[in-house]
Amino acid sequence: MSANDPYGATPAAAGATAGTTAGTAGRCRGLRWKGMFIDSPPDPTIPNPHDGLYWCRHTLTCLGPDGEVAKPASCTPGRRCYEAP
Repeated sequence: MSANDPYGATPAAAGATAGTTAGTAGRCRGLRWKGMFIDSPPDPTIPNPHDGLYWCRHTLTCLGPDGEVAKPASCTPGRRCYEAP
C-alpha cells in the first residue's frame, strides 16, 4: 500500500487527463474511461463515441475497492472510496 493510494493498487494512468470530457465535475478522480486518453480536441462533427465502459484506477477493473460498479452515476461523494476532483 502506498501513501498516495490507500487501496493498495497501482493506478494505471495516474495523472493522465488528456481528452478529459466536459461535464465530469463531481466524479471521482479514480474513475477512468477511454476518452481520457485521446489527446486531440473534440470534433463537434463526429458523434460522441462514448461506449459506457469505465474502470477504477485503484482496482483496474469495472469494480471499485468497495466492490461496487465503477460508473459516473455511482462514483460520487457518497461512496467511501470517492476522491474529490
